[in-house]
Amino acid sequence: MPHRIYIDTETGRVSMMYVGEKPWHGLGTQLDEPATAAEAIQAANLDWEVVKKPLFAIDNGYSQPVRDKFAVVRCDVWGTSKYPVLGVVSQDYEPLQNREAFEFFDPIVGEGAAVYHTAGALGNGERVWMLAKLPEEIRVKGDDVAEKYLLLSNSHDGNSSVQIKFTPIRVVCDNTLTIALSRGPTVRVSHTKDLRVRLEQARKNLRIINTRFEGIEQAFQCMAGIQLNTRGLSHYLSRVFPDPRDATDEQGTLRMRRHRAWAEYFFANGKGNDQQPVRGTLWAAYNGVAEYIDHRRTNQMDSDRLESVWFGNGYHVKARAYEVAEGMAAGNGHSR
Repeated sequence: MPHRIYIDTETGRVSMMYVGEKPWHGLGTQLDEPATAAEAIQAANLDWEVVKKPLFAIDNGYSQPVRDKFAVVRCDVWGTSKYPVLGVVSQDYEPLQNREAFEFFDPIVGEGAAVYHTAGALGNGERVWMLAKLPEEIRVKGDDVAEKYLLLSNSHDGNSSVQIKFTPIRVVCDNTLTIALSRGPTVRVSHTKDLRVRLEQARKNLRIINTRFEGIEQAFQCMAGIQLNTRGLSHYLSRVFPDPRDATDEQGTLRMRRHRAWAEYFFANGKGNDQQPVRGTLWAAYNGVAEYIDHRRTNQMDSDRLESVWFGNGYHVKARAYEVAEGMAAGNGHSR
């Protein structure tokens, strides 16, 4: 299952919905028009809730509760032969139901400021997501544009917070240009007792969405205005795909060199990168990395493509690619 989208093995129900073009994996329920949060949840088969259950240690018929440890389980399959434990959490962990997470965006969608694009669950439901498209575009240079998206994710495994990421998608090649969690415009809310209070505050903070996207647009435009020679490209890619710290790690060194070689190929030959005025720019280099991660590397080597591109190793590589390019652009190309 290269997509890791949850499929009920008994009913065959796929936990995903989408509006418009069918996804690469061909799964999910298609909607003809934008949906409310409730409609998206039902279409994506996410209309279930989670609950915390106490953990016990059992030995020779004797059971002892495990102090301050709870299992997060799905209510709809609890007590059946297939119920999964989504995660182990502490007393302070506060579950956020799928309905509550998705309703976070309803005011934005209701105002006509966003369109639900896709939603679904990964694994056994450990992580759910929703991708919303905002109006207007980021115009980088000439006819090269990126559309504005917000990606909301909520986990039930206790390992990550509620996250809202700014995720532009370049139209010419469908590269997902997710901005770094550590530095970019991202809203993160931990699963603690004041979760809902801070979610409301985060919703208010989303009023500055357009301002944040203006900053991203300026960074993209600056990248497109910087030409890279061979030395500059090598410098950029060596920072995105650095050699292992252990100089004796020959396999790791070869792997990084292979990544750099593929990114260099897409720098010159990627969709939209071989056209003026993009050819040879830092923008082309950044997109060379993104296209490699989204459309080449994950197809060949990553069995969890969707999760990797949005949340895992592929995401972190692209986040680093943005940070390095942004730094070079801010320095007006001094590293060329």
